Amino acid sequence: MLADALPRDLPTFIARFGSDEQCHAYLFQQRWPGGFRCRACGHPQAWRLGRRNIYECAACGQQHSLLKGTIFEQTKTGLARWFLAIYLVSASKGGISALELQRQMGFGSYQTAWTWLHKIRRAMVRPGREALREQIEADETYVGGAEPGKLGRGGGKTVVAGAVESGRGKTRGRRLGRLRLAALPDASRSSLEGFLAAHVARPAAVTTDGWAGYGGLAAAGWRHEPVNLSATWGDAALRLPAIHLVFSLAKRWLLGTHHGAVGKKHLPAYLDEFVFRFNRRTAKGISHRFARVVEHAVQLPPTTYRDLVASSP
Repeated sequence: MLADALPRDLPTFIARFGSDEQCHAYLFQQRWPGGFRCRACGHPQAWRLGRRNIYECAACGQQHSLLKGTIFEQTKTGLARWFLAIYLVSASKGGISALELQRQMGFGSYQTAWTWLHKIRRAMVRPGREALREQIEADETYVGGAEPGKLGRGGGKTVVAGAVESGRGKTRGRRLGRLRLAALPDASRSSLEGFLAAHVARPAAVTTDGWAGYGGLAAAGWRHEPVNLSATWGDAALRLPAIHLVFSLAKRWLLGTHHGAVGKKHLPAYLDEFVFRFNRRTAKGISHRFARVVEHAVQLPPTTYRDLVASSP
């Protein structure tokens, strides 16, 4: 189903996805958009086993789980509850905290709300997403509070690298394109080039400041366009307006929605959510964001609470 055919407000959402069976039917379409196809023999027909989430191939008897291999795998909660949680997270303009999700969903524990929220955040990253292209602005910033005894550049804060398309097609020079953010161990050349290699196509034009960490971009295959700030000290935000605007919005979002209470270990997940929202800021309605999260959710492997608490940048 196309995103613009989905509900655009909570009452119509409840009417459309108020039962597990309604959610099951929609998830089936997302799991097999071209129709069911047996992974063993390729047969296009299967029988559902009762009201379970299991389908059995009509030809060879191979069983297929609707939820296996998705973020919903092994859940003991109905799909309607999951869909409602995804809707609440994606519909909120600035996102919601785990405490707010716990309140709205009626979860008995904060841990449950926190786990669900981080699983939904992982589904905000599209598997195999395309690299940024054309004209790019890239820079790094520091996020978090300074740590006692940590001196020098950053003062113990987390390095966050960013790259944003500074204009695409007819909107070139007037509207920002797609964004990528990532937490890095440091601002060294290897870290910054690794970030760009993962997110920016070559030979895109990459505009940066004069930091030595970007000194090898031309040799690595990008069209490097460094900006000399030495003659006009302090105007980095004017010479690199796109990426500095993004950094300002991201920090404001972290302080506003999450009150700045984001540790280094889980900062990447919060950055992914911000990127998801930023890249879909012009999408038609909240239904688009909801549809994208569900679409990604069936392509991602399951994640346990232990995996989440053990994850690190």
